[in-house]
Amino acid sequence: MSFIGYLIVLSLIGLIVGALARLALPGRDPMSIWQTIAIGVGGSLLAGIVSAALFNRGAGFLLSVIFAAGIVYLIRRSRGGGLTDPGAPPGLDR
Repeated sequence: MSFIGYLIVLSLIGLIVGALARLALPGRDPMSIWQTIAIGVGGSLLAGIVSAALFNRGAGFLLSVIFAAGIVYLIRRSRGGGLTDPGAPPGLDR
């Protein structure tokens, strides 16, 4: 597989994992598609690192979505929101 093909597949997997993570938490998240891809890729990366360290094997799809949902939750908390409230996006005051 070429490098460009790898990046396209990585983006699609990141988009799917990130979208499922955003759907797992109630409420509307004001994020772009690129932020959703970054959350999906980051969740997959963290899930792989933790799974390799604890179980000496690769992470599965479900663990990737769980870690990505955790990242979405941390982003909400940094905006001043909570589990069901996404908070205000950067640059907007409540």
